This record gives sequence, structure tokens and C-alpha cells, in this order.
Amino acid sequence: MTTYQFIKMHGLGNDFVVFDERAGTIPMHKSSLLAVADRNTGIGCDQVIILGSSGRADLSMRIYNADGSEAEACGNAARCVAKLAMTEKKSGSALIETPAGLLRAEHTLDGLISIDMGIPKFSWKDIPLSHPQDTLNIELEKNMLSNPVALSMGNPHAVFFVEDLKSIPLELLGPDLEHDPIFPEKANIGVAEIKNDREIRLKVWERGAGLTQACGTGACAALVAAHRRQLFGRAGMIHTDGGLLNVEWKTNNHVLLIGPAVSTFVGKISIADLP
Repeated sequence: MTTYQFIKMHGLGNDFVVFDERAGTIPMHKSSLLAVADRNTGIGCDQVIILGSSGRADLSMRIYNADGSEAEACGNAARCVAKLAMTEKKSGSALIETPAGLLRAEHTLDGLISIDMGIPKFSWKDIPLSHPQDTLNIELEKNMLSNPVALSMGNPHAVFFVEDLKSIPLELLGPDLEHDPIFPEKANIGVAEIKNDREIRLKVWERGAGLTQACGTGACAALVAAHRRQLFGRAGMIHTDGGLLNVEWKTNNHVLLIGPAVSTFVGKISIADLP
């Protein structure tokens, strides 16, 4: 029986099972991904992360949602992978290759991980949307949610702004919005409440994973969208169910995401023995 080592990690409760293919290929098909992510019969996670070698960075990462679909970007997972790379290098910085591009990360003085998530995109083609739209006010409505901002943080996001986040049943509205025909590649659905000029409260229905404790790219998208709507400044605190993320949209248009990255445990699993 062949077993494969994994690391269970999380960023504010957004959790990952991390496998390392640099030592050899792991037979991870869609059925295996679904089985690993299952919280009852597998290990359980929001995303499965596969590490690999890179000629351009310290290592590469591929991201698979709990439904087996591949994602281009994941801010919380990128911080976790960056922490692994920094530990390996015994360094305070790391460069990670992702499907959305190269991400540079650094340790902060207070023990958090700061990662440059790149430049957001606002063209309807880049998000992508199914047809031309004003991405600052797209035509999308579901019950009490309407008129979101659409953008790409390496993956597609729609951010709705509301007065009272507690009144929004995102667990009920998220599935339909994620799969709305306006999003040919589906979308992450964020609902944000501006608390004051420094704080945003956020929930995100993640594409392919559902309602999560925190979403790194979702936090970036919420701040960028709020600033574009002239509701918020270029930096602030994003409060998620899992805890606090700090986001800054710098004047060079790069978005910095700052938060924790935690290793929970290490284990081994036989992929062949999964349901």
C-alpha cells in the first residue's frame, strides 16, 4: 500500500490539505480530490493544494476546490504555501508560482504573512462575464442582493454591498449566484457591510467550495470594490467569520493581503483506499 504525506493548514479557518509532488507524482484524479476534501470520509478541507517544482519561483502550487474544480488563485492558501517555502529556505520571503501568476510573500514583524496578490482586473472579458457590462454596477439580482461590483483577483468575484450582513442568508443565495449565466466560469460571491472608514465585515460563498470561514481573494476583492464605489479607502481591516485580514490596494495597483498561516497537523493517506 502506497501512502502519501500531507500537511493540514488553514488561514483563519479556510482550510487546506497540502500534498507535495516535488518528490514524486501523486495519482490525484477528480474522484480522489473529492474524497480527500470530504469532511466525513476523507481528511476534509475547502481546497486541496498540490505543490510542485518551479523554474521561476521557490515552488509552484495548484489549487483544487472541494468539488474537484481547479481554481486560479487562493490568498489564504498562498500564504500557507509561502510559510512552508520560507521555513524550507530559512528565509523571511518567498516567491510562489500560481496559475494566476507569481506571488511574492514576506514575514511581517508580528508573525503574519504578507503576500502581494497582484493587480486586480476590471474588464468584463478578464473577469470573465458572459457579455459586456459596466463591471462597477453589473446587472445581477437575487432576492435582497443586487447591483454588485465584478472584478478579477486572478479569479472571478462579485461583491454585493449591504446595510446589514446578518440579514443575508448567503448559504441559500450563494449557489444560484455562483452559477448565474453571467459568469461563464462561475464566480466567488462576496457580501460586504462597511462598518466604518477602517473596517469591512465580509462573508464569501466560494466558487467550488461554498461558504467558508475566510476568503483571501474575496477580502482583496471587497476592499478594491469598496474603493471603486467610493465607499472606502485604499487600506483597511476585513473581518471574516474566521478572523481578521488586512488588505491594502497600493498606489502601484498591487493588492497586499496580510494574515496568519497555521499548520495544524501532518499525516499520511492511501489515495487508493479512499471511497
